[in-house]
Amino acid sequence: MAEHPAYPVGLRLSGRRVVVLGAGQVAQRRLPALIAAGADIVLVSPEATPSVEAMADAGEITWHRRRYADGDLADAWYALIATSDPDANTAASAEAERHRVWCVRSDDADRATAWTPATGTSEGVTVAVLTTDARGRDPRHTAAVRDAVVEGLRDGTLVAPHHRTRAPGVALVGGGPGDPDLITVRGRRLLAEADVVIADRLGPRDLLAELPPHVEVIDAAKIPYGRYMAQEAINNALIEHAKQGKSVVRLKGGDPFVFGRGMEEVQALAEAGIPCTVVPGISSSISVPGAAGIPVTHRGVAHEFTVVSGHVAPDDARSLVDWPSLAKLTGTLVILMGVDKIGKIAETLVAHGKSPETPVALVQEGTTAAQRRVDATLATVAETVRTEDVKPPAVIVIGAVVTEGPDRAV
Repeated sequence: MAEHPAYPVGLRLSGRRVVVLGAGQVAQRRLPALIAAGADIVLVSPEATPSVEAMADAGEITWHRRRYADGDLADAWYALIATSDPDANTAASAEAERHRVWCVRSDDADRATAWTPATGTSEGVTVAVLTTDARGRDPRHTAAVRDAVVEGLRDGTLVAPHHRTRAPGVALVGGGPGDPDLITVRGRRLLAEADVVIADRLGPRDLLAELPPHVEVIDAAKIPYGRYMAQEAINNALIEHAKQGKSVVRLKGGDPFVFGRGMEEVQALAEAGIPCTVVPGISSSISVPGAAGIPVTHRGVAHEFTVVSGHVAPDDARSLVDWPSLAKLTGTLVILMGVDKIGKIAETLVAHGKSPETPVALVQEGTTAAQRRVDATLATVAETVRTEDVKPPAVIVIGAVVTEGPDRAV
């Protein structure tokens, strides 16, 4: 009899009985999706992997700790047969056929009545890939096709040209520390769907070159301020473009809510009735030290780290930082926007008890091709910044972890 391709279909399993035979690696991979589908899952297996056992302990599945027995598939809508016993698999497959239960077999796809596609999701869209020729089934090929399609949906390269995938409004996107590969998948997709992008100087600039020609890119530093302060002018630009029915992305460096004034923009948009989506970003406070080989925490060295804005000097009346308390901490201190104030900061920390020999690292242009690291101590950092001509943006790390990188291990 001629081979025919499989008929693709989406099963709605919520509240319906699904039987899984075997609790090894195959079941461990398949169970989360069945749980997410809301299936009433019965697992039959004398043993289980720790992950599968945890699902049973959490009440996500019902586990019968025994081998398969005839009748286990009664009243099932769907069955996954994945035991290490070929005879049990064959018997269960035959029972599934008698009861007209769609059945997947991990050991013999040709004897199954259903195949599990390679699946992936992106913003409410499920991609399922099946090989049409049963004789040429190659799981690696179907997985590769799945990955290519999902990646295209996520990064925006497969956005339908005549279909708007996002309603007008503003997306506040954290672009990460500078390397364009370190923006989140969601952030990259929203960029690809934007009509207008209002970008910070410290955002991942290389991503702007990938935008389609019709996208209007606005440098936030060049928005005319007039009678407004800089932040007010940016807020007004976001509101103005969104009210024109455009999809607007506010692209910021790092994370929008880590010294990025993101909440000010969210509040302004809320007052104007503009919907806003916040997309967190990878903060430079952690990623830049990591890129320079510095762990902000390390067992036996630092059990905490504190992130501080250094844009205001310790003796400035506007400072909200409790510098005397910070000097008493034994963990890591990460300072952002503090290059021009580091001398005064170091003096203050030492004056309140921090050792002058405390290691300091300054990482300039972290995660980019221009990254460089300069090391000093609290006693020498001010002079080092001058002699080494360290310029913003730079992340400053203070503490014993500075000497714990792999290239400094003894």
